[in-house]
Amino acid sequence: MGQLIGVGSLVDWVEVGKLAGRLAVDLVFAALVIQVVYLRVHGRRDHAFTCYLFNVVTLCLCVLLRKGPAELGFALTLFGVFGILRYRTEQIRSRDLTYLFILIGLGIINGVASREVSVAELFLANAVIAGFTAGLELGRRGHAEQSMPLCYDRLDLLHPGHEASLLADLRSRTGLAIVRVETERIDCLRDAAEIIIHFRRAPVA
Repeated sequence: MGQLIGVGSLVDWVEVGKLAGRLAVDLVFAALVIQVVYLRVHGRRDHAFTCYLFNVVTLCLCVLLRKGPAELGFALTLFGVFGILRYRTEQIRSRDLTYLFILIGLGIINGVASREVSVAELFLANAVIAGFTAGLELGRRGHAEQSMPLCYDRLDLLHPGHEASLLADLRSRTGLAIVRVETERIDCLRDAAEIIIHFRRAPVA
C-alpha cells in the first residue's frame, strides 16, 4: 500500500507515537493561549477555530517535512508559514493576526524539534510563549473585558472629541459597559462604520 502512493511502510507505530506526542504537547499550549487568553479577552470564536486549525496544520506540515531533505523541508516550511499569513479573504485585525502568528510559531517549534532539543527546553519554549501572551493580555485588561465587532450608523460620533458621547450612545443602545471603541472601516456609501467595542461583562448601571 505504501509503495502505491510513494511513501514508506503502511504503519510505523514508533513514528505514529512520536507524532501523537508532539500533537499532545502542542495542543496543550495552544489551548492555553486560545481558551484561557484569546477567548477570555476577545471572545471571537470564529477566529479561535482558525487558530486551532492553522496550529495543527503547521505542526503536521513541519513534522512531515522533517523527514525529507533539510533544505527542501526548510524552504517549504517558510513558504507555508508566509503563505498562511497572507491567506485571508477579509481584513484581519493586527491583534488577531498576532495570535495566528503565535499559534503558527507553537506549531513550528513543536514540529521541528529534534533530538538535540531536550524535553525541558521544548516545554520551556512553549511555556514562555504562552506565559508572555497571558501576562501581557490578562495583566493589561483583566479577566472581565471582552470585544465584539459592530456595525454603527452614527459617523458623527466617531469624530475626534466625541468619545464621551460615542460611549454613552453605544452603552444606551447595547446595554453593555463599553470602555473603548476601535474603528475598523468606514462605508461612506451606507453612512455606516465597522467598529470593535470593548466592554466589561457587568451590565451598565
